[in-house]
Amino acid sequence: MRKKISTTIYVTPEQADKLKLLHDRTKVPVAVYIREGIDLVLRHYAHLLPGQLPLVDSALDVSALAGSTKTRERPSTASLQAAAPVNNGNNGNNVTDDEPKAAKQR
Repeated sequence: MRKKISTTIYVTPEQADKLKLLHDRTKVPVAVYIREGIDLVLRHYAHLLPGQLPLVDSALDVSALAGSTKTRERPSTASLQAAAPVNNGNNGNNVTDDEPKAAKQR
């Protein structure tokens, strides 16, 4: 297990309720879901973080190759939520590929 750093976050009451319900149904600690959410955001914004640049940027389109100076815009919260797992109506009884990887570790 990797060493973890303690931090404090503030969530809305609705987020807290949903995380608790998710924990109750899956027995996966809330902290695991929070770390997975952070990983999703970090992957989404990886192009803004320092590191090795890819040889080919999959986000490029034809206009960018033609010399457009258009820059990437920050995605909306809705687009981030669209990338999050959805409730598939199984009440946590059957694990599918739509659920977070932590739920598969039950």
